[in-house]
Amino acid sequence: MKITYYGQSCLLVEEGGKKVIIDPFLSGNPQVDVDVKDIQVDAVILTHGHGDHFGDTVEIAQNNNCPVIAVVELAQYAAAKGAADTVGMNLGGSKQFDGFKVKYTLAFHSSSNELDGQNVYLGEPAGILLTMGGKTLYHAGDTALFGDMKLIGEMNHIDVAALPIGDFFTMGPEDALYAAEWVKAKHIIPVHYNTFPPIEQDGDAFVAALDAKGIKGTALKVGESIEL
Repeated sequence: MKITYYGQSCLLVEEGGKKVIIDPFLSGNPQVDVDVKDIQVDAVILTHGHGDHFGDTVEIAQNNNCPVIAVVELAQYAAAKGAADTVGMNLGGSKQFDGFKVKYTLAFHSSSNELDGQNVYLGEPAGILLTMGGKTLYHAGDTALFGDMKLIGEMNHIDVAALPIGDFFTMGPEDALYAAEWVKAKHIIPVHYNTFPPIEQDGDAFVAALDAKGIKGTALKVGESIEL
């Protein structure tokens, strides 16, 4: 499984000739220097509807003629914005796609975006268990720390987990350390930090704190990849 970090919470995941992108906030991200037209994927997967996660979803889906996979209200929103193929799922549900499997988990946050000048509710926020080629990524989405992360770790063989560390809008580094222990992933990637002033954090310091607990982690730079 190859994972490329595109800032904020965006991951491009590749395995077995399949590519999916999670939370593609690219063109509006000051840290990212990538042309949305160059993104080639088989699906767009969303954790929730906020603009720094929904981002370039519709353009990428249209360019690639690929589905948008999201919680049902958010899938309907993507369709209203112009996505031709959407798959509306919900928390606890899973589906096997061609070359990958998606399961949605709890996340404690909020989810909304603008439609016709009004801020609209876009269903429950979520985490994602993405399985490709026998390996599983847990993308926690934007979330506070919550006890059922222990259950997610106990019920699933998680190879890598992407955990938010930005604080202010999500859990911060201290809470993310608890989450890292609870989800029992072999590797941790910090996400959702340093994009805007309120969420400035030291990713390397977080990885060092993981290491002190015997947990492997990598603070990927924007555009950098890791293979697991």
